[in-house]
Amino acid sequence: MNEHVLVTGGAGYIGAVLTGELLRLGYRVTVVDDLLYGGESLVSYLPHPNFHFVKANVWEPRAILQAIPDGWPKPFAVIHLAAIAGFPACQAVGRQVAWRYNVEAVQRVFEQAEKLGVARFVYASTYSVYGLTPDGTAVTEDASLTPQSLYAETKIAAERFLLTQGANADCAALIFRIATLYGIAPRTRFDMIVNQFVMEAYLRRELLIYQRGYSRSYLHLRDGVRGLLMGLSAPDEKIRGQIYNLGTPEGNYTKDQVVARILKRLPETVVHYKDMTFGGDMRDIRVSFDKVQRELGFTAEFGLDDGIREVLNALRLGIIQEPQAMRYRNAHFIVQ
Repeated sequence: MNEHVLVTGGAGYIGAVLTGELLRLGYRVTVVDDLLYGGESLVSYLPHPNFHFVKANVWEPRAILQAIPDGWPKPFAVIHLAAIAGFPACQAVGRQVAWRYNVEAVQRVFEQAEKLGVARFVYASTYSVYGLTPDGTAVTEDASLTPQSLYAETKIAAERFLLTQGANADCAALIFRIATLYGIAPRTRFDMIVNQFVMEAYLRRELLIYQRGYSRSYLHLRDGVRGLLMGLSAPDEKIRGQIYNLGTPEGNYTKDQVVARILKRLPETVVHYKDMTFGGDMRDIRVSFDKVQRELGFTAEFGLDDGIREVLNALRLGIIQEPQAMRYRNAHFIVQ
C-alpha cells in the first residue's frame, strides 16, 4: 500500500494501537508527539522501515510541515488525536492552555495539512459534547450540543472550525465522536471508567461510585481504532464534512451495570455509593450509533466483558504493574 498517514498524539492510548494497525496494514506512518507521558509505547515500532517519529508540539506553527521525512510522499491523511484529554485534565491546566491545545492546535494542524495537499483529516472528538439527555432518548449526530465541561467546549469549538473551514477546503474533514473507551494498550489509561473500576476492584477490593444511575456509552479501544481506520477507506462523499458517533448500541450501560459485570469476576469487592456530583462532566446519556453502522458499515467485535477480562488478566499477570496502576489512581485524573 505504502500510502502515508500522519498521526498526531501517536504515543497515547489510542495512538499507539492505531500506529501498530496502520503499519500492519502496510501504511507508512509518521507520528508527531511531544511525549508528555513518555514514548515507551512506540519503542517496538522504531525498527520498522515504514515508521517515522518526530518529537514536536503540534501547537507549533510548522510542526506538521517539518515532520515529513525526506523521500517520503506527502501524507494521504492526517489523524488528529493529540489533545488534553478529559475534563479533569482540562480543568487542571485551565481554560487558556486547554484552548491552545484542543482548539488552536487543531486549527494549525488542519491548515498545515491543507498546505501539504493532504486529502483527509480525521478528527477524534467525543460524545461528551452532547451533555445530558435525562429523558433516555438516544442522541443522534444532529442533536443539540449542551457541553457540561471545559473539555467538551473545546471539542465543540474544534469541530465547528473543521466544519466551517473544511467546507471549502481540498482536505476533507471527518469527525468521530467517540464513546468512552476501555481495554489495554501499550499505554493503558486508568482514568477511563471501565479500566479504573477494574483496577480499583482488583487492587483495593473496593469501589466508590458517584452518579450511580448515570448512563454512558462504552467502546473497546480496538473497535475504536477500526472505526478511525474506516475514515481512510470510505468514499469521499461519506466522510467530507461528516460527523459520526463511534460506538455500538450494545455499549450503552449505566454505571450499576458496569459494576455488576466487574463483580461477577471480583465478587469480594465492596461497593460504596455517594449521592453527589463533582467536576463538570455530568454525562447521563444514551447515544445512537445508527449512522456509523448504516454509512460506514461499522460493527463492534468486542464487548464490555472482553475489556474487563483483559484488564483484569493484565493486572493479575503483572503485565501492568501495580505501582504504575496505583500512580494513575493517585493522580488528579479521576473519573466517576
